[in-house]
Amino acid sequence: MWRLRSRTAAAAAVIAASAASLADVAYADSGYSFFRRSSPPPPPPAAAAAAAASEDSGTEVAVEVDSSGFDPESLERAARLLRKLNSSKYAKQLFELMRMQEKTRLAELEAEKVQYIIQQHLRDIERQQKEGEKFRESLQQQAQAEAQKLRYDDELARKRMQTEREAQRRQDAELVKMQEAAALRKEEVRRTTEKKILEKMLEDEKEKALLKKQNIQANAEAKGEALTREAKALEDYNRKMLLERINGDKEKWIAAINTTFSHIEGGFRMLLTDRSKLLMGVGGVTALAAGIYTTREGAKVTWGYINRILGQPSLIRESSMPKFPLSRFKALKSTSASLSGGAGFENVILHPSLKRRIEHLARATANTKSHDAPFRNMLFYGPPGTGKTLVAREMARKSGLDYAMMTGGDVAPLGSEAVTKIHQIFDWAKKSRKGMLLFIDEADAFLCERNSTHMSEAQRSALNALLFRTGDQSRDIVLVLATNRPSDLDAAITDRIDEVIEFPLPGEEERFQLLRLYLNHYMLKEDGKNSFWDSLLKKQRQKIQVKDISDDLLREAARKINGFSGREIAKLMASVQAAVYGRPDCVLDPQLLMEMMKS
Repeated sequence: MWRLRSRTAAAAAVIAASAASLADVAYADSGYSFFRRSSPPPPPPAAAAAAAASEDSGTEVAVEVDSSGFDPESLERAARLLRKLNSSKYAKQLFELMRMQEKTRLAELEAEKVQYIIQQHLRDIERQQKEGEKFRESLQQQAQAEAQKLRYDDELARKRMQTEREAQRRQDAELVKMQEAAALRKEEVRRTTEKKILEKMLEDEKEKALLKKQNIQANAEAKGEALTREAKALEDYNRKMLLERINGDKEKWIAAINTTFSHIEGGFRMLLTDRSKLLMGVGGVTALAAGIYTTREGAKVTWGYINRILGQPSLIRESSMPKFPLSRFKALKSTSASLSGGAGFENVILHPSLKRRIEHLARATANTKSHDAPFRNMLFYGPPGTGKTLVAREMARKSGLDYAMMTGGDVAPLGSEAVTKIHQIFDWAKKSRKGMLLFIDEADAFLCERNSTHMSEAQRSALNALLFRTGDQSRDIVLVLATNRPSDLDAAITDRIDEVIEFPLPGEEERFQLLRLYLNHYMLKEDGKNSFWDSLLKKQRQKIQVKDISDDLLREAARKINGFSGREIAKLMASVQAAVYGRPDCVLDPQLLMEMMKS
């Protein structure tokens, strides 16, 4: 039994080896596995058959192998073993075992195949990642190359544009130089021509003036001789008539004096003879003199009291408030009419930014009064004649307030009375129903630093009085100070100022507008200024004729008067008006205007 089992096992081994060899031949076409497990090779079939034969016979059998390595006897023995296995009762179990081993081997091959596919997919993924990295690196290199190329192109374009701009700038500079040279040559030719024309005109004017002077002199001499003869004859006639009149009047006065003295003599004789009439006459004359003196002095006292109670203080130079209550209603009517008519800053020539700020402050002041809020005090500083007083007056009119102006130079001569006058001004200003804009011009005259050696005790007291009245924010008075030296003001005064506005000298555009304004005021509006008696007597003034005065000429004149203030420009145009009146024809031409600008 044991031998049968050993033989069966040997036959199974031979069959398994044959099946393995066949399987190797059958699966040679399948994919190669890089992960085949290492297992010992199966024994050769001849060796297995010899082993089985030795087990059956119990002897060792020598296997002969031909020179080519093929043993036919082994194949025969294997065939005999297969026949024995088929006839054995364990054949079915053996074949079942072999089938299970084959399934196991096929499953292992399938697993190796799947593992191989996974490995192949992993290699593909790794290859794709490497290719992606290479592609990304190539894209980055390409982007860097393109960016570098763009930077290079941009640098070249910028250098080219810079070179073109430099060339254009040099070309423009040369063109400007050529134009300036041409303009200078034209200007020189024009000046030479104008100079020759002016010299010719001056010569002609001199000749005409000389001839005219000779004619006037001859006419004056003739008229003088005729007037002298006529005056002499008239004087003789008047002398005769005067002598006759004096003689006639002398006789009349002598008769009247004699009659008067005779009546006086009779009256004195009557008084001297009658004592009661004498006493009555002396008493009447004395009572009449006493009544006249009492009435005069009483009227003075009463008028001073009324003026002190109702009139404006003596320090006020100018005011829109009436002096007495009877005229206050009329003043209120005229003021409200001017405000409703839109009186504003149309006639005030200032820089646009300064004008906007002034209009803003005027509107703010008007709204402050309507909302019963405290007013803001202001400080105007700048050179003389720049419009500070005019702006304060127009601001009061625009905001609907009353206006009062005083000068700081009037306070010092008052001495100890200055304190009383300051209090009177503030008490009087509070009587205004609309509110008062108090404008103090030349404020540094009595509001300077209190530690100054030139400040008297009276001035210091007046300053303290003003500080006392302006210590709190007022709902009745807007204090506006004007000075040319704001640094001289006392620190307490500047602490009470809420708005500080500088009034600079007018610029070129403002000077042009001022020239046009005063030209219209002094030259072009003279026609409608004839008085009632002139129109009644039909006395016509000679009109001023303005010829060839254009805006370009006025702008050129504005450039020549650089540094002039508004007041100086007004005086200049007044002097131009006087020069025009000095001409026989009253004609204003560009030559006269430019001569006045140069002088």
